[in-house]
Amino acid sequence: MKILLVNGSPRANSNTLLGLHEMEKIFREQGIETEIFSIGNKDIHGCIACGRCGELGHCVFKDSVNDFAEKLQAADGMVVGSPVYYGAPNATVQAFLQRLFYSSHFDMSMKVAASFVCARRAGTTAAFDVLNKYFTISGMVIAGSQYWNNIHGGAPGEAAQDAEGMQTLRVLARNMSFLMKAIALGKEKIGLPEKEAHAWTNFI
Repeated sequence: MKILLVNGSPRANSNTLLGLHEMEKIFREQGIETEIFSIGNKDIHGCIACGRCGELGHCVFKDSVNDFAEKLQAADGMVVGSPVYYGAPNATVQAFLQRLFYSSHFDMSMKVAASFVCARRAGTTAAFDVLNKYFTISGMVIAGSQYWNNIHGGAPGEAAQDAEGMQTLRVLARNMSFLMKAIALGKEKIGLPEKEAHAWTNFI
């Protein structure tokens, strides 16, 4: 089994990366392969609504979004970690996710997903809500923990002092590991839920 970890911070040795490493240790203990994608310092274009992904099956911009999508198709889950900028995930993370979820035409349902955010002080729950919307619209299974998934720290390494935050991420990683294994077993024994054709309705 494999899980992909998205690091949305542009800073080397960031608190966001520290949180991902904390989760990575648990995934490895659970026998789950991990791969970290650091996107925070990448030049990632926002979606321009060109619609070409409908023809191509991938985004027209050739960057880390398409690279990640190819790996996500074969993976069992994903985690997105983002710093909080003005009460929201940073712009690079949002551009990455908007293009990833809009341009990827494979079925993401029943892949296990989670996010966490890191802030010096406030804005965590608002940023956390934004990230989870990408998962729910795609039929992914969102894992929970013992608290909202946030850690606190300003200076590099400071989040290590947030004992409850680090514990929340470890619990999250264990819960995700269980869900990925349980879903794999469920697919084998009973199959996936039946799908209906999407009933598109515009409110105009």
